[in-house]
Amino acid sequence: MSGAVVVQVAGSLATVTLSNPGKLNAMSRGMWRQLRAVFEAIQQRCDVHGVRLQGDNGHFCAGGDISEYAGFRFEPASLREFHEGDVWGGLQAMLDCDVPIVAQIDGHCLGAGLEMASCCDLRIAAEGARFGAPIARLGFPMAPREAALVMRAVGELTAREMLLSAAVLGAAEMKQRGFLNQVCAADALDALVAQRLDAIRRLAPQAARLNKQSFRALALVLSAQPAIDLVANAYDYAASAEHREGIHAFIEKRPPGFLR
Repeated sequence: MSGAVVVQVAGSLATVTLSNPGKLNAMSRGMWRQLRAVFEAIQQRCDVHGVRLQGDNGHFCAGGDISEYAGFRFEPASLREFHEGDVWGGLQAMLDCDVPIVAQIDGHCLGAGLEMASCCDLRIAAEGARFGAPIARLGFPMAPREAALVMRAVGELTAREMLLSAAVLGAAEMKQRGFLNQVCAADALDALVAQRLDAIRRLAPQAARLNKQSFRALALVLSAQPAIDLVANAYDYAASAEHREGIHAFIEKRPPGFLR
């Protein structure tokens, strides 16, 4: 299995680290399953009052581990199981976690990284961090529930820009657009996140959990037609020529030939 999601608890704070050496912490299927298990376990712990989510070695997460994709992406049933089981299982566990989560973002925050950051309560980034979801270059769309999650967090115009033109935006721009709480120098990031978490842990943990439950309920009330309605036919593109071309071109390190 490629990569790991590692959790460490010190006092009342947990640190969850995304680690996939040599792949900018890209998420493998195994890592998505681990992410789910980690946050389900944190949800059950009354002694944890705050969570730091970070990437290893100078990057948050550069997306999915594309080296695995050819093994399951080209058949609708296995593609659906990947997105609705593995990926959404991990994201839902984060969304269902009542403990405040602070994203510590540096380097690449793309695709899967953007989705996980969108599940966090506070987002603090280094000045050099980069944000986007340029998966159109790989010949496939964002899954419906993942797209709804990202659109709520980054805003509709930004989501359209990222998905339709493969735009990758800097931290200052994402702060201006309301996705980030703070932007700082890279060497100040760790201390700034620690400061935020220290402030959180000094507050009433029950109030934080109740607030997060209220936020979830309000998000459901304010949401438009549930993205789940789109899931039934969302993965019919699995065997399409464009999908195969995008994945194979990336693996073979060549430009994709989408133009006809």
